[in-house]
Amino acid sequence: MVQTYSRHGPTQAFGLVCSPSSNSVYDGKLAYVPALEDVLVWDVKTGQMVAMWHETGHRVEVTCMERSPKGATFAVGYTDGSIRLWDVVSKSVFATFNGHKRAITALAFDDAGARLASGSQDTDLIMWDVVGEAGMFRLRGHRDQITNIRFLSKYPSSMPSTSNNITSCLLVSSSKDTFVKIWDLSTQHCVQTIVAHRSEVWSLSLNSEQDMLLTGSNEGELKAWRIEPDALKDGIKELENGELSKAIHPVSTLPLTSSHRVSQIAFHPTLPYLFVQSHDRSVEIFRVRTDDEIRKKHARRKRRADAKGARGKSDNVNNVPDSKDVEKVELADLFTPYLVVRATGKIKSFALSEEARTKGATQLFFALSNNAMDPPEAVRLYSLDLPGHRMDVRTLSLSSDDNLLASASNGALKIWNTRTTSCIRTLECGHSVCSSFLPGDEHVVIGTKSGEMQIFNLSSSALVENIKAHTGTLWSIHIRPDQQALVTGSADKDVKFWNIDWGQGQSDGGSERRTVSLVHTRTLKMTDDVLSVRYSPNGRLLAVALLDSTVKVFYEDTLKFFLSLYGHKLPVLSMDISYDSKLIVTSSADKNVKIWGLDFGDCHKSIFAHDESVMQVAFEKKSHYFWTVGKDKVLKYWDGDKFENIQKLEGHFGEIWALAVSNFANFVVTGSHDKSIRIWEKLDEPLFLEEEREHHLEQLYESGLADTLNREDLPIGSGDPTFKGPERAEATNVSKQTTETLMAGERISEALELADREIEARQLYEKAKEGLSEQQLAAIQPPPRNPVLVAHNIEPEAWVLKVVEGVQSAALHDALLVLPLSKVISLMIYLSLWAEREWNIPLISRILFFLLKTHHHQIVANRAMRTTLIPLRTHLRAALLRQKSTITYNLAALQFIRRQSNSRRTAQFYDEAGLDEGKALTKITDVKKRKRVDI
Repeated sequence: MVQTYSRHGPTQAFGLVCSPSSNSVYDGKLAYVPALEDVLVWDVKTGQMVAMWHETGHRVEVTCMERSPKGATFAVGYTDGSIRLWDVVSKSVFATFNGHKRAITALAFDDAGARLASGSQDTDLIMWDVVGEAGMFRLRGHRDQITNIRFLSKYPSSMPSTSNNITSCLLVSSSKDTFVKIWDLSTQHCVQTIVAHRSEVWSLSLNSEQDMLLTGSNEGELKAWRIEPDALKDGIKELENGELSKAIHPVSTLPLTSSHRVSQIAFHPTLPYLFVQSHDRSVEIFRVRTDDEIRKKHARRKRRADAKGARGKSDNVNNVPDSKDVEKVELADLFTPYLVVRATGKIKSFALSEEARTKGATQLFFALSNNAMDPPEAVRLYSLDLPGHRMDVRTLSLSSDDNLLASASNGALKIWNTRTTSCIRTLECGHSVCSSFLPGDEHVVIGTKSGEMQIFNLSSSALVENIKAHTGTLWSIHIRPDQQALVTGSADKDVKFWNIDWGQGQSDGGSERRTVSLVHTRTLKMTDDVLSVRYSPNGRLLAVALLDSTVKVFYEDTLKFFLSLYGHKLPVLSMDISYDSKLIVTSSADKNVKIWGLDFGDCHKSIFAHDESVMQVAFEKKSHYFWTVGKDKVLKYWDGDKFENIQKLEGHFGEIWALAVSNFANFVVTGSHDKSIRIWEKLDEPLFLEEEREHHLEQLYESGLADTLNREDLPIGSGDPTFKGPERAEATNVSKQTTETLMAGERISEALELADREIEARQLYEKAKEGLSEQQLAAIQPPPRNPVLVAHNIEPEAWVLKVVEGVQSAALHDALLVLPLSKVISLMIYLSLWAEREWNIPLISRILFFLLKTHHHQIVANRAMRTTLIPLRTHLRAALLRQKSTITYNLAALQFIRRQSNSRRTAQFYDEAGLDEGKALTKITDVKKRKRVDI
């Protein structure tokens, strides 16, 4: 009989405030911050998490975020090159864009929120239609990672656009290739390339008037550029000297107090301030001077120049500054240093709030890279850091009833409720390396890097005792099975034994409370550093792991040597003994896990478990199954009797340092370098090893197939490494094959096959009925309908349409590329039927134009396609004309309603004294403008 195992699944990560992988967004009340693969929404004032944007099954880290001008939509980019559009109200994804091959690094919405521009590490820019949920085109020209994108919406393109004004504007982008490029979106070409800096360009920003561009480099240089509106509106032309006109000209360099990388530049949307982040822990704020202030400054400068000139003439000095040269406007005249705001940690990004502005001040939001959110020290309003660790989670331990979880890092011990994942206590401690709950679950003991043992009382949230136990790092603590003593192992080569001494003391309120202390009883000297100590569950043996890659086993009562387990090539970092005291499993820095018998010390099996060092291992209670975690960011579940890997669980984005297994074998907890804590629960779903392997192989095949289809250097199916594809065009279509698009293409192909068989069977039946008598007709049975069509009570052509409509709009073109030509011809027949019945005409038109563009040569060469294309043209044109007339009628009605509204408003203004028709219309226009600004 095939053995089944219990499948484990992840729950949401906790202990995270924000992760340093992406920028953050702040609206004055709510902060939208990345949390590994999720997005967290925090109420900064109350410190409460309002929402978590989590998509089930999506395990890719967030790298970029951008809010739409509409406010209710967020674009979130991920490391796999995908972009998801989140709805703030429903907290769900309503569109997914796949076009980039590597991580998203820059996002920008246009003013209407109808288009989204994305930049990636793959050096490409892609323009997305948010309303149509499809890619418009891909722009190529940069040679390194895109770092920033901005729309130049105030300068429409000089070229006429065929799609109204939505594409007729400009885009400016910066990259690590030291270039800044201006793109004309109507012609889909680069109109100017600027060599902006000597090193990588990391930041870019435009002022509200869009006549000044600021760029920041990796060397800490901040440059200003002047934008010429006439050059952008008239287009690039040849000048009299033969050179091309330029739209952007250099102005000056703004001096900064720091020479670090200028990682972010931002103009305040309403106030005259410029924010520049060029240091790890601070943001410089510059005030933008008004025209009057600049004129006064120039006047003072001119007076000083004239005074110097008068003195120079009297002193016969030739080098006298000319007052005309002094009148030149410099960047330093426009910006004046105002304030330097410092944070408590390294700043990943900052965000400005336009709404929450009180008494002329503005709120500045910091997202720190140490898992905290910190407003600046200028006037600190709120701070949010308690729900998570600032440093790596190095040790985890569970209480005896699994209700409490203790996690410790450098400087902080936190107690969590495992059911609600809420932080109950936060205590200051030393640099923690190991920890354990003491019997009774009222106290937690931790071992520190300085060799101290610190005992904390959870009810009073106080440090009870600080014991200088060892002179080196205290690597391991383990409670004896009888709950009366514990053992510690340290880098000072000592194994020390401690009795747990309970007593009664007085609390602050005068009531008696239970106290605890540890009494040192004996010491076992070893020949090398002790990395791990472990009691056997029967209490007879003590295992000690040493730095010399061996494990020594002693009798617990006499400390007499019993066994030596050697075979690892690097030190054993962790070990555990099974519940029946028959097996001991050891994990090492040599990436191997070894299973030993405790009877004779024989090695049952050596398993290459992880791609990096195996940091911790633990047996599941009442079984020979065990868990391992490693620096390869993976948690693995093993069968200790059959030596097989049961399940591989991925989810962390950093090295996994800590592991804790439930006392009731319900779940397992892991802590990582990414500062998150994850609980992996046991599910009711059974797990079969053969099915898991088949599923894994299918995933590898599908991902490999998608990668092959996405390759541009080789023709599909060739394998010739000497083949060189065509030169990359500057503008191309947006296409990327993924597992989802391959599956969508297969679903369309299966629907076409099903419908073709159904229609063919129906036609054969109708042909067989011709020329038969009524008695013969009664003897012939109609063909049975397909069960799928019967279940949905739908016709074959309607079933194909339903399947096509079920494909996401952004993935439709990629799904159609998967279809072979025979299926394309079959689909064209159904397009004609749909157009005749006027079913979803916009979708039919979109599919038809794409198929004709993609398979033009094959369709033209196939004479049989005439019988399909001619009726399709007739039906589609008739349907489009009817829809055009309907839209025209509706537009005329809307214009009529607007004219009626304007006439009523004009009549109202006529009633006022001294107002003629012209003045009334002018006043109406002014009121409309004011309302538009207010909105």
